Amino acid sequence: MDNKVKLARVQADLTQQQLADQVGITRQTISLIEKGKYNPSLKLCLEICYAVNKTLDELFWKEKE
Repeated sequence: MDNKVKLARVQADLTQQQLADQVGITRQTISLIEKGKYNPSLKLCLEICYAVNKTLDELFWKEKE
């Protein structure tokens, strides 16, 4: 999954651990999401968006190929 979670996290001045703590998951899960190796639920996507003050489109939208 292509996403901009890492960029948004860094812009929000959060470590992976801080973001994980805010959304209630492990740091390892954040790492996997950032690498595109874990497909988060819609609920988790929204929690991440709220934590970094971005929209779903800004973080997770991918144009149809």
